[in-house]
Amino acid sequence: MASGKTSFPNRRAAAERNREKILTAARAAFADPAAEISMAEIARRSGVGMATLYRNFPGRQELLEALYADEVDELCAAARVEDGQTPGAALIAWLRLQFAFIPNKRLIVAELLEHTDRDDIRSHRARAIEAGRPLLSAAQEAREIRDDLTLEQIFDIIIAIAKINGPPDHLEPIFETMLDGLRRTAEPESTAHR
Repeated sequence: MASGKTSFPNRRAAAERNREKILTAARAAFADPAAEISMAEIARRSGVGMATLYRNFPGRQELLEALYADEVDELCAAARVEDGQTPGAALIAWLRLQFAFIPNKRLIVAELLEHTDRDDIRSHRARAIEAGRPLLSAAQEAREIRDDLTLEQIFDIIIAIAKINGPPDHLEPIFETMLDGLRRTAEPESTAHR
């Protein structure tokens, strides 16, 4: 005789679907830098009740951190040299992924990434830096990227650019200027032949 209760595997699958619906809705909601997004709005957009939302994410910080963790996972997975890429081109492509995440996620930058004193935020940032460090080292060894900056400094510059007010098309040329500054310039020709 059936008990009418949902089996544990089915409950677990439903809980996972709810979590994904919440994260998908939150990702879309936070992409609008001008929007004021409440937890109630996230629940409405994801089609779940407030109890379900808070069971998955006890507060706004936890929700933002989950979104950031997902982005860091993607960033870490992308830290590789593709066929035909030079080390410098691979690093630049990877930094573009890092930057593409930030302008549309200003809330995460404002509310999370500035709190680098928190162990959980530090650990996500450390994962991203460790994933990208071989790219930077290879690009520096190939003499395509200047060797006087660390990846931590480069990340700090990207975050500083992302804090500038303005739409992505305003920030993009600023970011590209930063990338130009990373590239190693040709050595000046000797003036000894004058």
